[in-house]
Amino acid sequence: MTPLLKRYLERISRGVDRVLDRLLEAKTGEPRRIREAMRYSVFAGGKRLRPTLVAAGAECCGGRSRDVLPTGAALEMIHTYSLIHDDLPAMDDDALRRGQPTNHKVFGEALAILAGDGLLTYAFEIAAANARARALDGRSAAELIRILAAGAGTAGMVGGQVADLDAENWRGRPGPAARRLLESIHLRKTAALITASLEAGAVLAGGSGPERRRLRAYGRAVGLAFQVADDILDVVGDKVKLGKKGSDARNRKLTYVSLYGLERARREAADLAAAAHRQLRPFGTRARVLHDLADYVITRDR
Repeated sequence: MTPLLKRYLERISRGVDRVLDRLLEAKTGEPRRIREAMRYSVFAGGKRLRPTLVAAGAECCGGRSRDVLPTGAALEMIHTYSLIHDDLPAMDDDALRRGQPTNHKVFGEALAILAGDGLLTYAFEIAAANARARALDGRSAAELIRILAAGAGTAGMVGGQVADLDAENWRGRPGPAARRLLESIHLRKTAALITASLEAGAVLAGGSGPERRRLRAYGRAVGLAFQVADDILDVVGDKVKLGKKGSDARNRKLTYVSLYGLERARREAADLAAAAHRQLRPFGTRARVLHDLADYVITRDR
């Protein structure tokens, strides 16, 4: 990780953590346990990648990172809800997440499901409040909410999760059809929320149509690269650093490594990072963080 990216991630993480801490305080009239379960997973660690993308997307379009931190927090809530549900016995059945017991191991399955539901719905309230605070007009505010819903919903992350479940115990053969299926899964499961984060920042900053299109293309490439790297780490990564046990091989999932092997998967990640870099050229120096991020996602060790 470059020093620039490290400083930027640390700054955005500190800022968004302050926002999340305030937003997730216990409230009169709400069951305390649900807030405890929500906070447990939100503050269990993590890179705060999606809030960073919201901030960087806004800055590429001339905005300020501090003005979009609440929407960054909303994206982190959506991401965290997906992890809580992904770890459940009915899905990946994982006991560890970021080196700690998963939410359902601590609070039970029912409350874990409800904590995820609470984070998802609260995220839209927070994003709408951010749009109002930024004095977005009605059309732009509606577009912001549409972007988040599309990225998180059945055409995005949820649909990708369903397709990923369907790909368990995959017994197909390598080839164009398998490649299309794998790309389709992860354009939705991983890249959709990454793209939504970037575009949400752009909308809040008043980004133009061409700027948003380039950020979407960057997000798709980086999202796929991130997933290729995840698949590689599931095989060769240090499980202590990853804070989880590899489950893809156990579930016989269709992954970039199972389809291509390690070396070709690494080449695929590098090609996707190069494609992401190309989309950033018109932004000039405003995109330095996103350039560094494209390289980081394929070289990280956790």
